[in-house]
Amino acid sequence: MKTSLNTLEGLKRSLVVELPIDTFNQKTDKILQNLAKQARIDGFRKGKVPATVLRQRFGANAKSDATNEIVTETLSEALADAQISPATQPSLTKVESEGSDNFIYTIEFEVFPEISVSSLAGLTIDQISAKVSKEDEERSLQDLQDRATEYKSVKRKSKEGDRLIIDFEGLLEGESFEGGAAEGFEIILGRGAMIDDFEQGLIDVAPGKELEIKATFPEDYHVENLAGREAIFKVKVNEIGSPKGLKRDDELAKKYGEKDFETMKSRMANQMQMELASRVEQQNKGTTFTALLEANNFEVPEASIDAEANNMLKDMESRMEQQGIPSNNKMSNDLFKEEATRRVKLGLLVNKIAKDYEIKPEKEQVDAKLKEMSMSYGESAPQMIEWYNSDPSRLESIESIVVEQLVVDYITSEAKVNIKEKTFQEIMDPQN
Repeated sequence: MKTSLNTLEGLKRSLVVELPIDTFNQKTDKILQNLAKQARIDGFRKGKVPATVLRQRFGANAKSDATNEIVTETLSEALADAQISPATQPSLTKVESEGSDNFIYTIEFEVFPEISVSSLAGLTIDQISAKVSKEDEERSLQDLQDRATEYKSVKRKSKEGDRLIIDFEGLLEGESFEGGAAEGFEIILGRGAMIDDFEQGLIDVAPGKELEIKATFPEDYHVENLAGREAIFKVKVNEIGSPKGLKRDDELAKKYGEKDFETMKSRMANQMQMELASRVEQQNKGTTFTALLEANNFEVPEASIDAEANNMLKDMESRMEQQGIPSNNKMSNDLFKEEATRRVKLGLLVNKIAKDYEIKPEKEQVDAKLKEMSMSYGESAPQMIEWYNSDPSRLESIESIVVEQLVVDYITSEAKVNIKEKTFQEIMDPQN
């Protein structure tokens, strides 16, 4: 066997493999011999068809089959001989089997880029830090209390603490704006769910009343084209509900399936801590990876991008179908190419850093991640953990998550990190 590796455009390569023509001829003859035993051709008995007739009738197919078998049998050795590892499935592009002492085939494929990770110490990365405050816990308790509170429709005018059901439409310079209208909208006065002027305009209003409220959006409002602008809201108050007193006691806890108030409060606080830690981790991971990508520019195999984009497309279509939205296979994977490229690059960078710095997950770390993930499964947590542990291929996905975080930790330990303090509300509800 003789091999010749050629560099094409970008990461594309071609490999020419030469073998003695006898290898091809013998393979073709063997295939024809097997056909001779089974072939049925008018005018000849089964197994008695002359070789010349067989070659005339089946020669092209036999040569094609012989080529495929030879490529299958020799490709691994040829790649090893050329000291090359394809990043994508090789494709057969050329075959020469006539008029030569050699059988020659050519395959083309893409290779992974050679990555040299830039200095981690040269990175500057923004990271966030946040804590759950007593005020955050109080706000969450109030939310639980509000959601469990029952409201009785009343005919009096509204006051703080009442629940109003309203229809409204907002106008900017006489024109409606996106997100500025709703029907059957529920608002509890005094909770700060809407901008101040809007809520204040709903106090001391009788049920059935139609009114206009002039309200100015805050200068730092999360929707840029609304910030600092004055709007007119046309409002109809459909119903005013007076809250039925509900104390923070065991009866409240039982409405949420807890045995007593202290247990509910403790579980709520733990859940808040876990959700906050998860959000902070994801956001910090995102900024770390963005800095890493910006500092390392390299090509990635187009086929790898296509494969990732196709996976993202299938995932999107699956989620649409689960929501009762038919996809009709009309979406193109082009919609996901940019994010797919980012994911492929990150995968290569993470693997390279993990290899260079010998970053490997310990069993204790994998077990801890599994336990953390299982918390959302409630009583089914043990079964979830067992499901992953019972199959090494499933466990690999958890190990990859752990390695990814270990790489993030290593990068931030080497880089210059700017810590920005944020509140629980800013992390959990960034738009507000």
